[in-house]
Amino acid sequence: MKTLLAVPVLLTGALLAACTSTPPAPPAPMPPAPLPAASAGLPGMPPVHDAHDIYSDAGADMLSAAAKAAKPLVYVPHAKSGDVWVIDPATFAVIGRYPAGKEIQHVVPGYDMTTLYATDDKADHLLPFDPRTGLPGKQIPVIDPYNLYFTPDGQYAVSVAEARRELVWYDPRTWVQRDITPVPACAGIDHADFSPDGRTAVFTCEFAGAAAVIDVASHKLSRMIPMPQRHTHMGPQDIKLAPDGSVYYIADSDANGVWVLDGAATKVLRFIPTGMGAHGLYLSRDAQQLYVSNRHEGSVSVLNAYTGAAIAKWSIPGGGSPDMGNVTADGTQLWLSGRYDRSVYVLSTKDGSLIRKIPVGNEPHGLCVWPQPGRYSIGHTGITR
Repeated sequence: MKTLLAVPVLLTGALLAACTSTPPAPPAPMPPAPLPAASAGLPGMPPVHDAHDIYSDAGADMLSAAAKAAKPLVYVPHAKSGDVWVIDPATFAVIGRYPAGKEIQHVVPGYDMTTLYATDDKADHLLPFDPRTGLPGKQIPVIDPYNLYFTPDGQYAVSVAEARRELVWYDPRTWVQRDITPVPACAGIDHADFSPDGRTAVFTCEFAGAAAVIDVASHKLSRMIPMPQRHTHMGPQDIKLAPDGSVYYIADSDANGVWVLDGAATKVLRFIPTGMGAHGLYLSRDAQQLYVSNRHEGSVSVLNAYTGAAIAKWSIPGGGSPDMGNVTADGTQLWLSGRYDRSVYVLSTKDGSLIRKIPVGNEPHGLCVWPQPGRYSIGHTGITR
């Protein structure tokens, strides 16, 4: 939990890069992609070409214009040092180290994919990175951004203020605050996903053993859903909507597996055991498989993304602590931060073999692989649709 809730001050000085002496001048700003208007005053999600797969517009190498303009890089935030390290995925070399704040939790792609945001929950700000250069800009004041999401219609950015048990709603273009949603029963509010129509959001409550269901139109809490076994030490973690929208998968670290919540977000249907410390959830590029990082046993479970059936389990040689990350744009690699062993793992999605283990700093967390396919981002480490 976070304890510092100081009001941030906008910093005007440029941030110095640790691995560059005189950074090159940044290219001219890219105009943001137009954001779709809400229909009849209600939030929504731009329609996909395959109703059976909401990720069908985020297949292998289906890059938007903004994503195509990006430099292929991997951004590794460090919770302890407050740095963001940048890795060249072609050489696996660390090419930049940037002081970003006090406690950097995630690097999050913005809705229109023209900016990446490093979230600092202790210093109450975002640090934007230009994905075309990999260089940071000026801090943006945001309240307690442990995590960051964007509504599927692009109208709001939502700061997940874990320490305050709140969701803070912003205009994603101006970062003017628009609303606050109190969720007092959701201790450890952390991760989220949205319904296929974009009108419902489900947030996990790590220290309450529950999930909070939010009405996106009104910004109100609709209901709380307790897990059948309420783990409150390291309980519900990451959450992922199945490709057909039929269920949500919720990783529970203390339960060592995944809860299955119905698509209407009203009840828990069943439990899928995966491994010790189930934490992060990521989809294969064709959305057929769901990867579950088991942080306490150094493995990744592979499930059928539609049915939840177990397909395989990949063990990291020598063990490890796989946490957060994503799949590469072409779908061939799964990158994960090693939260407790100062490493980043690169796994083959063909067979789970370890391609590379890259030494980084202390407590790497919400790693972002960029660019990602898709038309827009709804946040976290790169959930795109």
